[in-house]
Amino acid sequence: MTLEATAPSANYGSSASNSSFYAAMRILPRDQREAMFQIYSFCRQVDDIADSDGPRDARLAALQEWRNDIDALYQGHPPPRLKDYVASVKTFGLKREDFLAIVDGMEMDVPQDIRAPDMATLDLYCDRVASAVGRLSVRVFGLPEEDGILLAYHLGRALQLTNILRDIDEDAGLGRLYLPREALLHAGITANDPNRVIAERALPKVCVPLTQRAKAHFEKSDEIMNRNRRRAVRAPRIMSKYYHSILDLLIARGFNAPRQPVRVSKVTRILILLRYAFI
Repeated sequence: MTLEATAPSANYGSSASNSSFYAAMRILPRDQREAMFQIYSFCRQVDDIADSDGPRDARLAALQEWRNDIDALYQGHPPPRLKDYVASVKTFGLKREDFLAIVDGMEMDVPQDIRAPDMATLDLYCDRVASAVGRLSVRVFGLPEEDGILLAYHLGRALQLTNILRDIDEDAGLGRLYLPREALLHAGITANDPNRVIAERALPKVCVPLTQRAKAHFEKSDEIMNRNRRRAVRAPRIMSKYYHSILDLLIARGFNAPRQPVRVSKVTRILILLRYAFI
């Protein structure tokens, strides 16, 4: 249930006010909205560390400082940058392990850039940078425990896979390749150099199955949201519809080079908000 659009590169956006996240969260009551923007701010800050061009050892040290600060927060000694989080952690029962999982996910890009991970590693990455954000978020939204965890699992992966498919060229420019190794080999692509892979004519054979996987996760998340209170799922439903629209645009465009960027139109964004925000 990621925020702007979770990593890779983790795409928390240059400004919350310009993101689908902002549009979805501004409809929430004040205490929920403040908690969600705290989660957003945390993700943005650790993502900025992971994506900076500083020395890798310095980035690893900075991420460890965040782990130490999270530990201090839950030990009752919040550092200055997390003092405002105390009320949200208590009110919504936010879990320490989910904050730490997000840091762990961001760190996966730091020792070396991710390139063609195996499917298990990719799924772990999705869980950490996307579904962990979802597990924090569903507590804020007030979903029942079991359905909340399931929604975080499916919607987080749907959004993250959509990001990966959308950002293939941008990530290659950063030296990263999130497409799974098994899918590349199945398509006859043996290289793992990002710029070589994105120029392969067989690339659609890698991407199309991932679109189907993302669609299946969207369908599961819809099933979960449909059986819960409409007001409790307003924000995740807006995010889901927005990113499902991106996925549909990617499928319609295809994955052969050259690939033009896709963007959800302003009219579509407004229609999504009008349909799901005011329930």
